[in-house]
Amino acid sequence: MNIQGLDEGQVESAVRACLAEVPFLRIERVLGEARPAQSASGLLFDLVSADGRRQLVIEARRNGEPRLAREAIASMRRHSRERPASYLVFAAPYVSPRTSEVCREEEVGYVDLSGNCRLCFDKVYIEREGRPNTFARKRDLRKLYSPKASRVLRVLLNAPRAQWTLSALAREAQVSIGLVWKVKELLADREWVLNESRVVTLPHPERSTTVRRAVSPVRMTLARPGELLAEWARAYSYRQNGARDYYSLQKPAELERALAEACARRGIRCALTAFSAAERMAPMVRYQRVFAYAAGGIADLAAELDLKEVPSGANVTLLDPYDEGVFYGARTYGDIRTVSPVQAYLDLFSNKGRGEEAAQTLLREVIRLQW
Repeated sequence: MNIQGLDEGQVESAVRACLAEVPFLRIERVLGEARPAQSASGLLFDLVSADGRRQLVIEARRNGEPRLAREAIASMRRHSRERPASYLVFAAPYVSPRTSEVCREEEVGYVDLSGNCRLCFDKVYIEREGRPNTFARKRDLRKLYSPKASRVLRVLLNAPRAQWTLSALAREAQVSIGLVWKVKELLADREWVLNESRVVTLPHPERSTTVRRAVSPVRMTLARPGELLAEWARAYSYRQNGARDYYSLQKPAELERALAEACARRGIRCALTAFSAAERMAPMVRYQRVFAYAAGGIADLAAELDLKEVPSGANVTLLDPYDEGVFYGARTYGDIRTVSPVQAYLDLFSNKGRGEEAAQTLLREVIRLQW
């Protein structure tokens, strides 16, 4: 039997593994519990100890995002009103740190199939955390951080306090309203967006003594931008772009100016990124390697700038963008154009070592100030 797409046997085994750590508890029986069609099925654990009897009410969801956890908790409470001595437990393949906070706030337990759990009732306190997600939702990550979907994320992260209707966000990101809706739902599962709609009172067009009501369009605001940016950075690599590595005898500043001038002459859209951008945004970042986006004509640019393509030891990387969204929120310093701080952070973070250090500096000194 499945519980919201999960194997009931796996859920039962995970709960048994947690309870096995308590020597004075005995599992008397485990029952499946049918719910209305709109809800998941559940499990009931009847427990016996020296202090008496206790029943665990368990409900699972296909993933452990905060919104689904709240739905499961509300469902359990509705169906456990006649069991005042029951203890509620949320189950999922993986319970994230944010979802574990939700469970603590709601005073319910949780168990996941990755080995994490927290059960706190009577004299029982069991907690295991830090186990990695063995059910990583690669499909959801691909959807959320796909080229077109990432345009929506850039808009939100570059204006994290703004309120957006779906249509306005679609226009700004240059994508369809349908795609914005899908992105919103993925973010809402993680509780990374706040949705707001208002009922407004309008005069009736024909009767002066009556009014009619209308609902304003749903407006969304980004919540927890740091969590979104951190997850995106872990899923992103600047090598998603067409990256070509070169060696140049010129100093970084000289080469960056020459590159900007060459792109202007050729009508090529370009912008500095990674170390080259961060040095202008947070001057404490030091670097010896130039990074820049150039939308086409990279081979000709390299020839004009006397760049030698090398398999190792490169001090120049030119990127053919995987999507034009990388240029969203670009800035200009003097006559040099850079990507946005968010894009520079992403490109830096995927440069292991010094790149990650520079990314954290940029996050602290520039990006967080917008939040």
